[in-house]
Amino acid sequence: MKHALLDRVRRTIRRHDLLPPGTRVVVAVSGGSDSVALVHLLMELDRSGELHVAGLAHFNHQLRAAADADELFCAELAASVGRRFSADRGDVAELARREHRSIEHAARHARHAFLERARLQVAADVVALGHTRDDQAETFLLRLLRGAGARGLAAMHPRKAALVRPLIDCRRTELRAYLEAHGVSFVHDTSNEDVGVPRNRVRAELLPFLEQRFNPSIVDVLADEADLAREEWRWMESVAGEAAERLLHGAAHESRNEANASRHGAAHAARDVANTSRSDGARSRLNAATLAALPTALARLVLRRVLDERSGGRAVSFAHVENALRLARDDGPPVDLPGQRVERIGPDVVLTSRAVGQRGIRRHPEGLENFFWYPLSIPGEVRIAEAGCAVSAEPASSAAAARAAASSQGVERGVAVVQLDRPEGPLAVRNRRPGDRFRPMGLGGGKKLQDFFVDRKVARPTRGAVPLVVDRSDRIVWVGGHAIDDRFRVTDPAQAVVILRLKQV
Repeated sequence: MKHALLDRVRRTIRRHDLLPPGTRVVVAVSGGSDSVALVHLLMELDRSGELHVAGLAHFNHQLRAAADADELFCAELAASVGRRFSADRGDVAELARREHRSIEHAARHARHAFLERARLQVAADVVALGHTRDDQAETFLLRLLRGAGARGLAAMHPRKAALVRPLIDCRRTELRAYLEAHGVSFVHDTSNEDVGVPRNRVRAELLPFLEQRFNPSIVDVLADEADLAREEWRWMESVAGEAAERLLHGAAHESRNEANASRHGAAHAARDVANTSRSDGARSRLNAATLAALPTALARLVLRRVLDERSGGRAVSFAHVENALRLARDDGPPVDLPGQRVERIGPDVVLTSRAVGQRGIRRHPEGLENFFWYPLSIPGEVRIAEAGCAVSAEPASSAAAARAAASSQGVERGVAVVQLDRPEGPLAVRNRRPGDRFRPMGLGGGKKLQDFFVDRKVARPTRGAVPLVVDRSDRIVWVGGHAIDDRFRVTDPAQAVVILRLKQV
């Protein structure tokens, strides 16, 4: 059992390139059977020189009476394997109430933010999670019931950024048998018995019913379906990638009169969409005939990418994509979608930012013509042609280390250091909008961005080119080169942070 299970973990690691030799790993541990088995299996790989377990990390959600006892159990587990233990806690119930999220969503958000901090603190490469093949099947069913497409049905990826799942091909029963064979104890999470939680209900009621009445191998069938959906999704993204990328970055190409998707195949047809698109920074034009000739799934994916880019971070739904696709196939009246208007003009489907009127570009109150908005990943960099600059973001293990790096490069003014887990969701870079406000440090309250520029004597013609780093809620995190918002300032020199940099290009 031991060697068979360990060999399966090795195959999963090799198949998905999760942990190349020498990888430093932080193991996320809850105290349950899956995460405890993960610790012991990875420690076996550590002892054989295949990787290095840098530490164990536990987040206390404070949702159960036994939560503190679970944290103590995890601390003792770390001591027993001779590895550093990192722990944090948060009032997840209060967080969910304050931010109007479900308990599960708030817990996941808080836990993942902590795990990233724990990874940075020990200079680890990845965080290993204990998700199993059973978890994969449950996730697939939950998303199927919710009505997800290929992207959602792909469920949990073996690797996502710095998160890896070495046990994704292992069954939960195998892991418990492994622990029992080695006399290893674990804690029992009574919250898993609450069938008011959808995942618990799927685990306790739906999967056993399907297993008993329809297919005794249903877990493996559903997990395999997730694998198929994931590979299909990757293929679709690769085919649409070139087209969508060129559209998003405004490649200017003259329209061709027609494109034959059936003759060229899906990949060539996707390129034709890019080659028959034009952008002037405020508008993107897609040749309707070329778009309509694509396979429906591919056309939807290309449109979603373009719509997402102009949505200003607002959600683009399936119905939004269908409305835009309808214009390519059947013409019809314009539709207003998140952050933009989509209409049929001659042979083209035209996507127009809200900052643009029907008679041309609406001027900013102080003369700026080009409104911009770009997503910013961590780590990552975005070049802003409209402002002649680039903004980058990179994580750092502590504020002290970040400031030392900035000082050594002599670029303090073009650098901001903010808390890693304070911004909500992904970051973006945009320029100002009417009504923008933020909280300059030391002021004790909010201030209009326009008044801030006046006080700082920022020249009127250049204000529209100042890049603003914002979060998913469109809160200003940093006024590039000037000031950060007080809500995101670093309060502990040891906490994990994000370094934001601004440079001219």
